[in-house]
Amino acid sequence: MFLPKMLHSLDASMLEKYTDEIQVVNQKAKEFGLVLTRNEIKNILVARNQVLHSYGRVELSVDVIKELAEVFCASPYVDDKNFVPTLYELQEIFYYLKNETEDRIGDSPLIGVMRDYFDDVCNGSLELLKSKLEEFAKRFRSDSSFRKSFLEREER
Repeated sequence: MFLPKMLHSLDASMLEKYTDEIQVVNQKAKEFGLVLTRNEIKNILVARNQVLHSYGRVELSVDVIKELAEVFCASPYVDDKNFVPTLYELQEIFYYLKNETEDRIGDSPLIGVMRDYFDDVCNGSLELLKSKLEEFAKRFRSDSSFRKSFLEREER
């Protein structure tokens, strides 16, 4: 088996382990009337691996998925009907941004930016979020004063 394929595949035991890890998110999500079933989590993990593969990335934990779910379950624009599809899209956006910002922004600050834009600028629109975050990434790469200011805020 090719090494890249091995790194992006999930065997049954890892799928169960990761599913168990992500299920703890339900403790917080329940406060907002949301729950992720084991099958939904498994599908999210499969989608995650496809996204990672498409961006040439490797993740050794599921911390990003957990944080995305925990942070976005509190959004007024997320409900029981769109929680799972929103998580699919957010994973795609997150890893796109990681690449576009050259991994210079930590996971939590990047997720925070995503949530701020999602709630305050995009009013829950994932399409608008993609567009606005593309602009953010472009500015981050091209505007050194913006990048420096952002990274300094992140350090605090």
